[in-house]
Amino acid sequence: MLTIRKAAVIGAGNMGAQIAAHLANVGIPSLLMDIVPTELLPEEQKRGLTLKSPEVRNRVTKTLFDRAKKLSPVPFFVPEAASLIRIGNVEDHLPEIKDADWVIEAVLEMMDLKKAVHAKIAAYARPDALVTTNTSGLSIAGMTADLPPDYRRRFFGTHFFNPPRYMRLLEVIPMSDTDHPLLKAFGEFGEAVLGKGIVLAKDTPGFVANRIGCFDMQQVLWLTIEEGMTID
Repeated sequence: MLTIRKAAVIGAGNMGAQIAAHLANVGIPSLLMDIVPTELLPEEQKRGLTLKSPEVRNRVTKTLFDRAKKLSPVPFFVPEAASLIRIGNVEDHLPEIKDADWVIEAVLEMMDLKKAVHAKIAAYARPDALVTTNTSGLSIAGMTADLPPDYRRRFFGTHFFNPPRYMRLLEVIPMSDTDHPLLKAFGEFGEAVLGKGIVLAKDTPGFVANRIGCFDMQQVLWLTIEEGMTID
């Protein structure tokens, strides 16, 4: 089975922070990172902090992580698990992903942004590290089309559902270059360690769940129009 001793999560938003939390739930420490602020807050100015102050540079990540800790239902098995997550930012701490066995990209659903992030990950991640993207429907192959074959071999999609601690489904989306033994090993890890039900999906818009869901919603809208229904 795949062994993950350390992880790095890039993107501390709603999904990224909760994915890091669930890794902590099963005893896997992670480095959680997001962007660096470009402006000081009024209270930071009053305290004499600058844009170079670590507290300021990690502010976005910390704010998002603190917000995640207050979510209901709670993302942690026990509050103490939060201590397994270290806060950082993508400018100062990205080189530290060299220590991670699994790098999870969970930034905004923008293809150009994801491609840029993976180009940076490729420069620092270990040659044997697993790299995945959390996306609900963007092209997996498209994200890494310009990267070396060795990177694409160990890359695939891991679509967690919200909230990650409670939703059992985990869509795993390979592409043609993905190493099949690695994919199989991750599937076993996902079920045995993360407690997920693994569904293998094709690299097509929406994958499985969102593809069906969007079709259903579209059908409802067409029926609403055809029947002349009001919103009520």
